[in-house]
Amino acid sequence: MRKIRSAAVLGAGTMGAGIAAHLANVGISCLVLDIVPPSMTEEEKQAGISPDDRKFRNKLATLGIENLKKAKPSPLYDAADVALLTPGNLEDDLEKIKEVDWVIEVVAENMAIKKGLYARIEKFWKPGTIVSTNTSGLSVNEMVADCSPEFRKYFLGTHFFNPPRYMKLLEIIPAKDTDPAIVEFMKDFADRVLGKGVVMAKDTPNFIGNRIGVYGLMATLEAMAAVGMTVEEVDAVTGPAMGRPKSATFRTLDLVGLDIFLNVARNVGDKVTEPWEVEIFKAPAFLQEMLNRRWLGDKTGQGFYKKVKENGKKEILSLDLATLEYKPQQKAKFKSLEATKAAASVPERLKVLAGSDDKAGQFAWLVLRDVLCYAALKAEEIADDIVNIDKAMCWGFNWEIGPFETWDALGVKETAARIEKDGKTVPPLVREMLDAGFETFYKKENGKRLFYDFKTKSYRPVEVPFGTINLTDIKEAGKVVKSNQAASLIDIGDGVACLELHPLRQAIGPDLITMFLRAAEEVEKNFDGLILTSLARNFCVGANLMLVLMAAQADEWDEIDLIAMQLQNALMRLKYMEKPVVGAPAGMALGGGYEILAHCDRVLAAAETYMGLVELGVGVIPAGGGCKEMALRAAENVMDNEAVDLFPLLSANFMTVAQAKVATSAKEAVKLGYLRPRDGFVVNQDRLVYDAKQLVLSMLQAGYKPPVQRKIRVVGETGFATIRAGIYGMKEGRFISAYDAYLAEKLAYVMCGGKVAANTWVTEQYLLDLEREMFVHLCQQPKSQERMAGLLKTGKPLRN
Repeated sequence: MRKIRSAAVLGAGTMGAGIAAHLANVGISCLVLDIVPPSMTEEEKQAGISPDDRKFRNKLATLGIENLKKAKPSPLYDAADVALLTPGNLEDDLEKIKEVDWVIEVVAENMAIKKGLYARIEKFWKPGTIVSTNTSGLSVNEMVADCSPEFRKYFLGTHFFNPPRYMKLLEIIPAKDTDPAIVEFMKDFADRVLGKGVVMAKDTPNFIGNRIGVYGLMATLEAMAAVGMTVEEVDAVTGPAMGRPKSATFRTLDLVGLDIFLNVARNVGDKVTEPWEVEIFKAPAFLQEMLNRRWLGDKTGQGFYKKVKENGKKEILSLDLATLEYKPQQKAKFKSLEATKAAASVPERLKVLAGSDDKAGQFAWLVLRDVLCYAALKAEEIADDIVNIDKAMCWGFNWEIGPFETWDALGVKETAARIEKDGKTVPPLVREMLDAGFETFYKKENGKRLFYDFKTKSYRPVEVPFGTINLTDIKEAGKVVKSNQAASLIDIGDGVACLELHPLRQAIGPDLITMFLRAAEEVEKNFDGLILTSLARNFCVGANLMLVLMAAQADEWDEIDLIAMQLQNALMRLKYMEKPVVGAPAGMALGGGYEILAHCDRVLAAAETYMGLVELGVGVIPAGGGCKEMALRAAENVMDNEAVDLFPLLSANFMTVAQAKVATSAKEAVKLGYLRPRDGFVVNQDRLVYDAKQLVLSMLQAGYKPPVQRKIRVVGETGFATIRAGIYGMKEGRFISAYDAYLAEKLAYVMCGGKVAANTWVTEQYLLDLEREMFVHLCQQPKSQERMAGLLKTGKPLRN
């Protein structure tokens, strides 16, 4: 059975190193090769380094790997995994590709360079080894046209989007001679192991994502000129209001780099043949001038935006495209944009925006019209179906809905009529669909989602990959057992229930606490196990801070104490249920969100889970059992051996909470002590609920026994005194403020077990009571209330 345990990445630039890092994330060792530098620096010569020295010859690959350690956001789940990457060079080490299971070429986007490299690769290629190119748009067939038929059977395109760790999309582009079995293997491997959303693309210029994405940006520039919009106005309209990322148009270009964008656009323009399409992909004069001036975006310090500092204040200026001069930004003010804020969904926002007659509405309509027409016009050329196109734009460009889903949102019939009213031609795909009596690209029938297949001229079910569970479909099928505004308890089959959290802003309130208790009761009576998860962007971001602050400002101390006690009791109820409980988070699990997970038997997290106890940043300590659980986790493996000093273990967990550290991956959460080594992670979030369900079933099959309450050994006053001395040193050294020190002491007091001797055994309830008492005390402090108000106002922690 074919497996990929090792790989070679040829090219150690930003993209190549990023791909290698993601392979390391999932445990695949990787040889990273780049060219030998063309010449030595003066410093190298003076240091006596020889041109034959491997340190010099491997320099570019080594630099690519070293840069991974400094990159933000990190390309690695765990910085230690960089050890899986071995640098080399394409002259001395190419023969080593015989030893790997997959070779990925990520060299410059130049056909001659790539063809020359493939001729060399084949000399050392072990028959059967998969070879792929990460080209963003060059022809995969042309690349290997001179290679042997046997080599071509194992060759295909695997186009990662940047950054590879974070971008879900992977376009797979089979060449004409690629073995179908290899294509199927790579689809499955990319999905299950790499966690990618796989889209099948045809070997056409720029494939799917970049073809439509680049066209969309060119269409945006045309509409901008037609309506007379500024850079900041365009970004205000083409962001979340249109179901696109906050970086919108020009902020995205600054992030990507103008040179890279123009290179991708040029590739399409050079390959397409229709005059109108050649014209649209030509760079406008102002873009070419920006390129000449090296105003490329973030990497050169200026692009469509420029950060400046005047009179000690930082300001971000925007570029006037008519004069190419920077000016202070003017906030975009349009009635249509304000109106979109009241819309409950992306389709509703789009209808409001595109239906408005102000400048923003006119601009939005022009952009949407042209992109929707282009997608429909090119669909059969670039993809096998509309589903692949919609997924490519959602996974590769972070659109909330794809172009054909947008057709449906605006109404296919209505949009076609408006296109004709503008004097434009409705794409043949849309016209033939409407003429046949089909009025939507997607529809629901008997609980299944269907899409219009342009090959058969009929509807087909959207493929649901094995190993996934769609909670929305299950809820629509009437499987909700209990529900309120904060959560739904859903029967997902095989005796397993799922508590889906959907509280307001993913924050904990009374309704969610109620659902924890109702779920525990229902599962113990009628189910075999429970999963906790959320379909929202974040699992749970903690307590409702606004409610806590309002209660504190009203001196409602008994109310604050009661709410904290209710949360503690509910989570302890979950912890000691008779049935297994598995937490399945993704996104942020902060403060109380983490405390929910800390009381589960096991946690199976999405790899991209950002977890931490961050309460000190708002002037309080964790009070839902977080302090208690971190003290317990420090001691649990050595608790019964009193000869073992708990202090170093407790101190490490104390520092994690005191510094409000947030794990930037599920893997890092284990290192920080938030998760246990027995907890796991899933790289493809689409499989999270299914895999969590399988974990519950496996726990039952193994003879699950509920946990038994035990006392916890604490470090007591001795440990507290040592930590307090360290806090004093930090304060005196001005590393922390006086109030930071005050908060840290209160946290240490609780985690150390209060006024008891070292190695005293205390109950969980004792620590919970300490937590709650200290939480209420801190809520009474004016500086803590200032921190809460500061975060709510600015979204940033206040240091006072």
